[in-house]
Amino acid sequence: MQKFVADLERGQGCRKGLRVKGIRGAAGMFELMWADDGRATFSYGESLRDGEPHIVWHRVGTRDVL
Repeated sequence: MQKFVADLERGQGCRKGLRVKGIRGAAGMFELMWADDGRATFSYGESLRDGEPHIVWHRVGTRDVL
């Protein structure tokens, strides 16, 4: 997750190794894959601090959480 946070702070999108993509059929929802069996779903919420993205985590774990 540290790489994900670092990418958000840079503001240039996520590195390919994290494999972030939109979830088909779920507007505004994204999937983050950081390992063979590491998965998380999230969306962006209203910013709590000026200039900082707010991530709302929905599910974090293995492939089974999806």
